[in-house]
Amino acid sequence: MLFEQIQTACLNDADLPWVPFTPYSERVLIKYFKLDPIRGETIALLKAPAKGQMPRHRHTGTVIVYTVQGRWKYREHEWIAEQGSIVYETAGSSHTPEALPGEQDNQDIITLNIIQGELLFVNDGGQVLAAEDWRSGWERYAAFCRAQGIEAKDLTAFG
Repeated sequence: MLFEQIQTACLNDADLPWVPFTPYSERVLIKYFKLDPIRGETIALLKAPAKGQMPRHRHTGTVIVYTVQGRWKYREHEWIAEQGSIVYETAGSSHTPEALPGEQDNQDIITLNIIQGELLFVNDGGQVLAAEDWRSGWERYAAFCRAQGIEAKDLTAFG
């Protein structure tokens, strides 16, 4: 049967580098696990300082965020995401992420993000300033690997 021939893959955290989320921030790091050109999906860890705010953004697809470490929220909502929580974002939602101090004030925030479609950075009027997707993730990852002399893994492949 065809489904029995589908290959699976395992990517180990230690085999992949933390990449600065440039040009937006040198302090925010991203670790890409999958950059899917077919589904337009990105699976990555995001590491941000325990203090600060990311730019306001909007999503064209759904996003699932699992908090591995730290505390954070969206300025537009009352809830607080802590270790072990899952945030589900619907397509078209806009928000401004903020880091929150926790029991360990200097503890970075680390989240696992499953992003479908584009991440659009917007100004207060909703005008798009920049766009991120699987392709820009691949370009950032490949450029970082070249600059560091690291052999890039094909994160777009299946199997």
